[in-house]
Amino acid sequence: MLRFFEKSNNLVYNIVMKRILLILALLIGTVVFAEESTVSRQASILYAGNDIKGAFDMLLSIPEEDRTTQNYLLLGNILQDMGKDSDAVFMYNRALLKDDKYYKAYYNLGTVYLGEEKPNLAIEQFKKVIKLKPDYAYAHYNLGCAYVKAGEIKKARDEFLRAIDIKNTVPDFHYNLAYVYKKLNNEKAAKRYLEYYNQLMLNQL
Repeated sequence: MLRFFEKSNNLVYNIVMKRILLILALLIGTVVFAEESTVSRQASILYAGNDIKGAFDMLLSIPEEDRTTQNYLLLGNILQDMGKDSDAVFMYNRALLKDDKYYKAYYNLGTVYLGEEKPNLAIEQFKKVIKLKPDYAYAHYNLGCAYVKAGEIKKARDEFLRAIDIKNTVPDFHYNLAYVYKKLNNEKAAKRYLEYYNQLMLNQL
C-alpha cells in the first residue's frame, strides 16, 4: 500500500494497493482482440516487475481507438507514479469517456486530488465511487481522509466508521478514526480505536 504521513498531526493517509488492483483489472477485464489483450497482459507483467517505461511504451503501442478502459487506467497510474499528475488525470478521464461507470478511474482521480491537497475535488470523486460501489471500504476511507483535509471532522468520522463496518481488519481505518475522535474531544472512543489499531498491528507481526 502506498502511504504518506502528515507528521504534524500523525494522521495516516492510505491509497490502496493501486498497482495490484490494476494488474488484476487488466488480467480479468473486458475481452478484446487477441493481440491487444496480449499486449495488455504483457504491459501489466512489466508494470508488476517495476519496468515502468517498458509497460508505458507497450501501452502506447496500442492505437488510441483500440485502448480499453483498463489500458487508460494503467497509463494514468504509470503517469501518476512518474509524478505527472495532470497527464494522469487526462488518462483517467479518457477511461471515463469510454465508460462513465468505471469506478476505478473515479477512485484514482480522487487519489490524485487528495495528494495535490485539493480535498473538495477528491470528495467529489470518492462520492462517485461510492455511488457506483457502496461497499468499497477504501473509497469511504479516502473520502474520510478528504473530509479531514477539508476540516469536516464529523463527516470524516462517519466515513471511517462506514469503512470499518465494511472491512474491520485494516489498521489505518482504526487509527484515523481514533484521530478524528480525538479531534472531537471524545477521548474514550479515541482510546478504544487506538487499541484496536495496536492489536491489528500486532496481529500482522
